[in-house]
Amino acid sequence: MADVPAEVQPLEAFQKWTELAGRGQQLMLEFWSKEPGLPAADPLGVVATWQRAAAAAMTDPQRLFDLQTRYMTDAMALWQSFLTPGTVASPIAAVKDKRFAGEAWQEAPAFDFLRQSYLLTSSYVMEATHGIEGLDSHEKAKAQFLVKQFVDAMSPSNFALTNPEVLKKTAETGGSNLLKGLEHLLEDLKAGRMKMTDENAFEVGRNVAITPGKVVFENRLFQLIQYSPTTDTVHEIPLLIFPPWINKFYILDLTAEKSFIRWAVEQGLTVFVTSWKSADATLADATLDTYVGEGQLTALDIVLEICGTDSAHTIGYCVAGTTLAATLAVLAARGEADKVKSATFFTAQVDMSECGELAVFIDDAGIEAVERLTAEHPWLDGRNMAMTFNLLRSNDLIWNYVVNNYMMGKDYFPFDLLYWNSDATNVPAKWHMSYLKDIYRDNLLVKPGGITVLGVPVDLTTVSTPSYIQGGKEDHIAPARSAYKLTSNFTGEKRFVLAGSGHIAGVVNPPSQNKYQYWTSDTLPDRFDDFVAAAKETKGSWWPDWIAWLAPRSGKQVKPRVPGKGKYKAIEDAPGRYVKERI
Repeated sequence: MADVPAEVQPLEAFQKWTELAGRGQQLMLEFWSKEPGLPAADPLGVVATWQRAAAAAMTDPQRLFDLQTRYMTDAMALWQSFLTPGTVASPIAAVKDKRFAGEAWQEAPAFDFLRQSYLLTSSYVMEATHGIEGLDSHEKAKAQFLVKQFVDAMSPSNFALTNPEVLKKTAETGGSNLLKGLEHLLEDLKAGRMKMTDENAFEVGRNVAITPGKVVFENRLFQLIQYSPTTDTVHEIPLLIFPPWINKFYILDLTAEKSFIRWAVEQGLTVFVTSWKSADATLADATLDTYVGEGQLTALDIVLEICGTDSAHTIGYCVAGTTLAATLAVLAARGEADKVKSATFFTAQVDMSECGELAVFIDDAGIEAVERLTAEHPWLDGRNMAMTFNLLRSNDLIWNYVVNNYMMGKDYFPFDLLYWNSDATNVPAKWHMSYLKDIYRDNLLVKPGGITVLGVPVDLTTVSTPSYIQGGKEDHIAPARSAYKLTSNFTGEKRFVLAGSGHIAGVVNPPSQNKYQYWTSDTLPDRFDDFVAAAKETKGSWWPDWIAWLAPRSGKQVKPRVPGKGKYKAIEDAPGRYVKERI
């Protein structure tokens, strides 16, 4: 290297690293893509992204040289602190990371050095990636996401020979942990997915989704569940909940202590829920029109008929909230807006301009991958979507279980939330493709007339329905900043609540547990940051705030409605057949 200018050496090192990282990322994706029908050849444009990122980084050799110089200085300081115990420790030594929280990482100096070396190197790798210029915003975000995936995968905690806790466990058990881990791996390969919990500990209808009720209507798209009242009187205006069809509805009806549905019934509401069917050939033609017309509008009309009221409260969770916004616009255009007394949105988005990390999957390569996935059948396997969501938090939802299940050989811990998370549903391919292209990629829902639903050009600014909008402070699927945009898309009365935690725990936070807090404000500024600055924090669950907002809009007290009495007879007990289908 004597004849090579010094500034070229870090460029060559960076290029070699990007080639290695790109190949490593590709191998991981190929491993995760062993399900039949999944594309193995660069399914998300990974290699192309790596190449563009590497080329962009090479345009600023001085920056890379300066970065490498700082890295070498810090690495030498770390090495010196390792060789000379008692000297000033490296700044990276104080970094807290739950992957290395076990005592074994600190007991042996060599493993502590390995931990610090990894954290130091990964911090510089991420800094190098974040500083890349010459890429558009999407390419840069995608490059950062892919680098983060590679950095997380390369953690020494993920490999048996570099994880002191695994080595210690292996010595203590004579290797039985590895044999048990192999059994877990073989079982998971047979099941076609990584298990996160003891799935034998739960059964839908036995100890999850157990709130009493009846299925009172069904079509090819959903079953309508009406829950049995538990109060002497009920509010006149009923409540109709639309959960997302990309998951199963019982996230809102886990154990009795965590069930939003049971709690809402106890507040004197007549509660209905749509239990969506997991997509199969019968839903090959399903589109947004289908979920608005055959889905939400049909369910709404039946609820009004059963209860004998002119209007109902509605809740839309996640993608069902996005669809509910379109439904409200259709009703407004038809002069039927009064059918919905109020609309509550759980972590829902309509403006995708700041939709978070999921945007890295929404480009030509990602859409082409979905098209290949659905080439042989008209639905997207829910396990693929589940893996996409898990990748957003790979340390917690992938590598954590690789270590505990396959290397430590730990027994699966029974956890209702993880059981639900593993109970995936298929979605119609035609609907999914149009959703990705029209709503996510092209952001047409917030453009007046950008999307036509049931023959109606959708204009969200015509929606004046009173709205209660909830976002999760740490939501990585529907960021709170994005959910807040609903406040400027609708007219009429609005209330926004920022809940602690994320996409699931931020919603499922019952008053009996009060694990988190929430923030509210009497004003709704244009900017989310201004709302945060002015908002008042309240400890505990936001559910009481919601019912305090809803109750005055719920009419007089009337006799409880018993499911199955009247025109719509009980078809079967809740939770019904549709939710029990597993893939």
